[in-house]
Formats: sequence, structure tokens, C-alpha cells
Amino acid sequence: MANENCINQQECKPTQFWALLGLGGLVVLSSLYAFFTLEHHGHVLTGMNNQIVWGLPHVFAVFLIVAASGVLNVASIGSVFGKKLYKARAPLSGMLALSMLAGGLAVLVLDLGRPDRLVVAMTYYNFKSIFAWNMIFYNGFFAIVGLYLITLMDRNLKSYSTTVGFIAFLWRIALTTATGSIFGFLVARVGYNSALMAPMFIIMSFAYGLAVFLLVQTVMYKWNNLALDERILIRMKNLLGVFIAASLYFTVVFHLTNLYFAKQWEFERFILLEGGVYTMVFWIGQIIIGGILPLLLLFSPGARHSTGMVMVAALLVILGGMSQMFVTIVGGQAYPLVLFPGYQESSTFYDGVINTYTPTIWEYMLGMGGVGIAFVLTVIAVRAFKFLPQDDFKALETDDA
Repeated sequence: MANENCINQQECKPTQFWALLGLGGLVVLSSLYAFFTLEHHGHVLTGMNNQIVWGLPHVFAVFLIVAASGVLNVASIGSVFGKKLYKARAPLSGMLALSMLAGGLAVLVLDLGRPDRLVVAMTYYNFKSIFAWNMIFYNGFFAIVGLYLITLMDRNLKSYSTTVGFIAFLWRIALTTATGSIFGFLVARVGYNSALMAPMFIIMSFAYGLAVFLLVQTVMYKWNNLALDERILIRMKNLLGVFIAASLYFTVVFHLTNLYFAKQWEFERFILLEGGVYTMVFWIGQIIIGGILPLLLLFSPGARHSTGMVMVAALLVILGGMSQMFVTIVGGQAYPLVLFPGYQESSTFYDGVINTYTPTIWEYMLGMGGVGIAFVLTVIAVRAFKFLPQDDFKALETDDA
């Protein structure tokens, strides 16, 4: 029997549940306070300007959206590829995907400057714009994943879960492709314009999503005074290691591709060598903290017996993912625009100037609001429904996942 501290059993004492809910609520309230402050005084209170229009809130928002797509991959492995280990985790995977997408989109809405005009973006579509396509993918993701959860949790609809799960898998691939294409299609920014952006975002979403899933799953097991079976821990930590390695591979290929073109050399020198905080965040945050250290932890001899080591590795992957989004989104804008490739032009308006950006406390509060929303939704969901994975160990013995 689960202990009295659990948050997904009706007979449990609610003290800890309300404490968690209150903690998440405070974060959300602080984000709302930041929103109304910026709504009243304007974005002059932020570190953003005419050159860097996507700041720290967008870093949080895009990370949450990409990770939301990636966390659904756990369910897809079970439903699409028939792996029993992951089928037991499909409901938790789908719930986390919806919660994180809601948190990410909330930050985007609050950072629009005119959130009251969101209805315009939802009712008028310019199909030549990748932003319009993303609106369709976001709304479709909510609908399809919501339906997928219903088929997983309703015995009468269980037979449809594989079909709906396959549709959800294709949709989440399309959503992440569209999110990466936002940057890949921006030809005016030399740091963005690359066909590799879409596949790179897809593989990175696998790593970020699985890292988030492992953290939430482990906390739920600890909360219920349960231990994750070692066989499951080994399989999932090895899979996370593969995703991290693939992310590093795409990062290397992306920068090697840029170095092949002479017109990209200055940008690569900026990011890799002379970019100040962006260079530091790239090497220390994205490569070392988000890539090399997690791989060393996951494939060290003691990791197969240590849930703590896997948790630390997953947390490092999340920090590395935030670093990667910061370098991509903010670093790509910090480098000056090349308005007329192959020509020289001059003016007094920031020509050839590295743009500066220092985020303010309001941006941190706004960005953390997305995390708070995802946290609150998750806490409520695991309290109301039984999302704790229930493993059939006899079936796992025949599963070659």
C-alpha cells in the first residue's frame, strides 16, 4: 500500500499536496504580477530592444514546447513500437506533454505585448508564415493528445489507443519540425538560416523530454515510497544517453556545416570563440553541462544501481537544454544582421555592432511562470488520476525494449 504522503491516492492526507500546490501557485502568481507590470509600463522594463526582440521568456517558452513534444515520445515508443515498458508510462507521458505545452504557450502569450490580440492569430491565418502553421500544430496537439489520453484511460476505447497514438506520434514530429523551422526559415539571421534546425530540434526534444519524464517519474516513485525497478532504470537511462549523444552529434554537424561556408565564418567565430557570455554558455552550459557530464554519469559503472546519478544526469540535460535555447535564440539575435550579403553598407543604426542584452527580474518571473503552470497542472493531475506507472514484470521479461 502506498504511504500517506502520496499525492495520487484518494486515502492520502492532503497536507503535502496543498503545500506543493501552494508552492507552484506562488510561482504562477509572481509571473502574473510580472505580466501586469509589463503590460502597464511596457517592455522598456525588460532587457529586450529593437535588435533582440526574443529574450529570456522565449527561451523558457521554446524549451517547454520542445520538451513537451519530446516527453510524448515515451508514450509513442509504447503505442507505436509496442514496447511494454513504455506502454505503462504512456498516460503520464501524455499528461506531462499537455502540461508543459500549456506552460510554454502561456509564456508566449504573456510576452506578446498585446495578448488581447491573440484571437487575431487564432482566427486569421497567413499560410505563408511558419508562425501560422505553428498555431495549427499547437491546437492540434492539445486535441490529439487529449483524445489519446482518453483512449488510454477508458477501457471501452482501449482498442483505439494504438491508432490515436500513431497519429499523435506523427503530429508531435510535425510540431517540433515547425518549431525548429521558425529559426531555419529566418534567412536574415545567419545564425538561424539552416535546414538542420528542424531535425536538430527533433532529436533535442527526445533528450529534453525523456530527462523531464525521468525526473517526474522518479519523484512520483519516491513520493509513494516505491523503488523503480533496476531493469527499467537501465533501459531508460541508456536511451537518454543515446539521445544526448545524438544531440551532440547534430550540434557538431550544424557548426561544421556553417564552417564550410565562408559567409558563416564570422558568426561561428562569434559563437565558438569571441561571443563572451554566449560562447561561455555554449561550451560550459550546452556542451559540458548538458552533454558530456550527463553521458559520463549515465554510462559510469555505478549508474545502473543509482537512481540519484540518473536524476542528476537528467537535471543536467535540462540545464543544458536551457543553455542551448539561450545560445540559439538570444545569441542568434546578438550577432548583427547581414542586410546585403556580398555588399558593404554603412549607417549609424547598429551596423556591424554586437547587440547587447541583459535580462531583468521581470523576464525571469515571466519565464518561470511557464514552469509553474506546468508544475501546478501536473500536481493536480496526479492527485486526481492514477498516473503512477503500473509495470507487468512478467511481460517485461519478453520485451526486448
